[in-house]
Amino acid sequence: MINETKTFEKHESEIRAYCRAVPTVFKSSSNAIMIDENDKNYIDFFAGAGVLNFGHNNPKMKEAIVEFIQRDGVIQSLDMFTDVKRDFINTFVEVILKPRGWEDRKLQFTGPTGTNAVEAALKLARKVTGRTEIVAFNRGFHGMTLGSLACTANNAFRSSSGVPLTNVIRDTFNDMNALENLRQKMFDLGSGMLPPAAFLVEPIQAEGGVRVATKEWLQGVQQLAKDVGALLILDDIQGASGRSGSYFSFDDLDLNPDIIVLAKGLGGLGTPIGMLINKAEIDSAWAPGQHTGTFRGQGLSFVAGKIGIEFFKDEKFNEETKAKASIIRETLDNLNSKYNKVVEIRQKGMMLAIEFESASIVKEITTKCFENGLIAGACSTGEIIKLIPPLTIEEETLKEGLNRFKASVEAILD
Repeated sequence: MINETKTFEKHESEIRAYCRAVPTVFKSSSNAIMIDENDKNYIDFFAGAGVLNFGHNNPKMKEAIVEFIQRDGVIQSLDMFTDVKRDFINTFVEVILKPRGWEDRKLQFTGPTGTNAVEAALKLARKVTGRTEIVAFNRGFHGMTLGSLACTANNAFRSSSGVPLTNVIRDTFNDMNALENLRQKMFDLGSGMLPPAAFLVEPIQAEGGVRVATKEWLQGVQQLAKDVGALLILDDIQGASGRSGSYFSFDDLDLNPDIIVLAKGLGGLGTPIGMLINKAEIDSAWAPGQHTGTFRGQGLSFVAGKIGIEFFKDEKFNEETKAKASIIRETLDNLNSKYNKVVEIRQKGMMLAIEFESASIVKEITTKCFENGLIAGACSTGEIIKLIPPLTIEEETLKEGLNRFKASVEAILD
């Protein structure tokens, strides 16, 4: 047994988290398979927390990146013009924006992570409106930097901020009655509630447990934002890039957001990139350099990300995603019908949640998954397992992973 982890335990910060659930040293990966130093293979149903929609080391992306490096392509350019940035922008506009009638929108490259993109969106909304408050929702997750963390609901994340997390109005996700109550307060001069700069909402609360907002509620949020002069910001960081069976998770909901926040799968090969899609009249509020950052998009992400966008030139890829989603759902429904300790199944596309009675049950199941060669992660407050395998996973590998998951659940609940 080589697989030595003492180096990490001795020298790496106690903050490390995911590695505690999968205590092995990985040496290679391909599509949905990860291999550790003892040559044990694991099927990956976690996909880098939703980053690897197109799998580990996607061959087309890898080939393009190797060619890019060998020709001395510009990897780091601040926000200067490069050929690969132009190619990425043109492809995104042609494949994603034009079919939705959004070709006049502006693409703002932010720092490399989702929380960087959320911070930029919050700053822009506050600048445009001259207001400070943001409406965010229970169970929402938007990032770990202070502005994003203020909008994040989970107290396990909020507790280490060290400063007050303020200027957020918290409301109930996907609840029409709560939304109507919020509307009444916002138009009641005696309520003491300040008009907000923006409503920040995830169409699918991924970290919150795959909670899918209804069309009626999201349209209600959009209308309330318009009525009070606030912006609608859709955080589609984990839900986009095809995860839901369409490029955006809200494509079927007839929404017209002011700002869309993207990251995670946008970089294609797991390389980091954060981006806003801004309405042109909103984006015009920025002065050059007013929001800056060293890594506002970088060459490797543009190269791989362009190939990721090309998956959506037609509907074939989305149809394959939906078909695989149905295969996963069948297994989860069977478990739901067999065990009363399964509370609920939730899904949109290839993002699925199976909720159990307690976090302790989930911990036992995910531990057994690891022993059985499956990587699956808990979310929310620990009582939910979220399954988000690469969209490119082969059907045979998907079914084998589901067999491993089923065996793990049965080992704990039988």
